[in-house]
Amino acid sequence: MTIFGRFPASRMRRNRREDWTRRLVAENTLTPNDFILPIFVGEGEGRTDAISSMPGVNRYSVDVLDDVVGEAKEAGVPAVVIFPEVDPAAKTPDAREANNPENLVCRSIRAITETHPGMGIICDAALDPFNSDGHDGLVVDGYVINDESVELLCLQSIVQAEAGCHIIAPSDMMDGRVAAIRKALDGAGYENVGIMSYAAKYASAFYGPFRDAIGSKAALKGDKKTYQIDPANTDEALRQVAQDIDEGADMIMIKPGLPYLDILRRVKETFALPTFAYQVSGEYAMLKGAANNGWLDNDKIVLESLIAFKRAGADGILTYMAVEASRLLKKG
Repeated sequence: MTIFGRFPASRMRRNRREDWTRRLVAENTLTPNDFILPIFVGEGEGRTDAISSMPGVNRYSVDVLDDVVGEAKEAGVPAVVIFPEVDPAAKTPDAREANNPENLVCRSIRAITETHPGMGIICDAALDPFNSDGHDGLVVDGYVINDESVELLCLQSIVQAEAGCHIIAPSDMMDGRVAAIRKALDGAGYENVGIMSYAAKYASAFYGPFRDAIGSKAALKGDKKTYQIDPANTDEALRQVAQDIDEGADMIMIKPGLPYLDILRRVKETFALPTFAYQVSGEYAMLKGAANNGWLDNDKIVLESLIAFKRAGADGILTYMAVEASRLLKKG
């Protein structure tokens, strides 16, 4: 007998009638523990600079990070990830500022560790903030070269670990970088520093506001299609994830988020490794733009967009709405 044959004995709406029953039978839930807050940092003192393409998101100088991270900690957010806007004068074709122990990222790590020792710190391993070409790796004759880029990523990861970073998140999409970074970290005595691999990072059009925030958009020459995944592909993403796991990744990330929920689902079901999704800058700007124009209800779309990640299988979400969403959840 089909379910239709059992009507009216079986009424699906019974469990939806009351708020408490809806909560009782909810298949997925959100808590502040699901969120990682990306933070943009810049040079200077006492600076809080608005990012015009990301309404409500700012870039902060290192000396004001105490308040920013404290706000996230108070909201219950367990970790932050740091992205720098490097002084253009420090950007070079060899991206040497990336492995400077006194660079903007390392200073930010130390500042957060000093004032909020219990906060998790994740660091991006990629060269685009430091490279005068705006690419995630070193460029030679117009092409992003792989192995030499990986060598520099290893040095970058070590200085970040020395500064106090807990998890290195390589977002460069160079072949073999997870294994190389794992070997470099272990060799330097940082075997307890984890790796959250951007294993399935797509050559997406949703990164524009982020590139505004770190100042790489104007410098970028060409595109990133030779090293990021084609948006048309799904099986390739699984092969990439399998390779990164085999090389020693502790966690996996899918980027972007909402347009790639199918990838997230396949990855989680296939590998059952801690899997994260990044609600990227373009997704954020799109939702906030609609909300700010009164086209969508802000509070509702914040939580609905985030529960979609959990429904697809994410263990956690990198989102610029981490603090806002945590406060909404606490309001009930």
